[in-house]
Amino acid sequence: MARKTKEQALVTRARILDAAETLFQAQGVAGTSLQDIAAAAGVTRGAIYWHFADKGALFNAMMDRAFLPLEERATALAAGDDGRAALVRLAEHLSGVFERFAVDAQMRRVFEIATQKVEYVDELLALRERHRGACLQHVLKLEALVRAARAEGSLPAAPDRSARAMALGLHALVDGLLQAWMLDPGCFDLADVGDQVLHAYLAGLAAPTAPPLPLAPAPARQSRQNPPRGARRGAAKKTR
Repeated sequence: MARKTKEQALVTRARILDAAETLFQAQGVAGTSLQDIAAAAGVTRGAIYWHFADKGALFNAMMDRAFLPLEERATALAAGDDGRAALVRLAEHLSGVFERFAVDAQMRRVFEIATQKVEYVDELLALRERHRGACLQHVLKLEALVRAARAEGSLPAAPDRSARAMALGLHALVDGLLQAWMLDPGCFDLADVGDQVLHAYLAGLAAPTAPPLPLAPAPARQSRQNPPRGARRGAAKKTR
């Protein structure tokens, strides 16, 4: 009897999460109440509170269900206990993100909710910290792989290329491609283009250090406390 009750609880929890995903995608997180979710799931609000403390906890559980397998895989690859080169593990992880995203409808749905359907205000303000923390953890795992690749010699230890900057670039590359593809999935093949762009980026990181590009210097910034002389004269005329 106890086992059946536990199984029923898991089924109910999954039904609540399914309903939340559908409604969050259709009408936004802020525009969806727990009562809406309860009605769609065929449960009471009390059943929702039995599983989740509030809407924020429900949102976090939805995110974990969709992305925890990827996060755990990234952690295992960053740990580097499978004997393969770090650069190989890094490329495999990020290529796997593109491949999984292209075929996993639930992951795409939750990504859309997290990036387009949530406002970080009021009771949902804490979700911003969750999002920030998840991004930071991913960057740290990428940085660990970059450092390992440098230690192995597959990436050059260039003083002007910090491991954190490389990791941030990789994170931005993946996030940007996912968001661009979500806007128009027919525009390009995510797995194919993602793999090409990723390997071009990694090839650039692996290239010997070259002199900086001859870019024009950035214009000097004017201090608000010390505006240009002409601006001060203009302001003085207006006050006369």
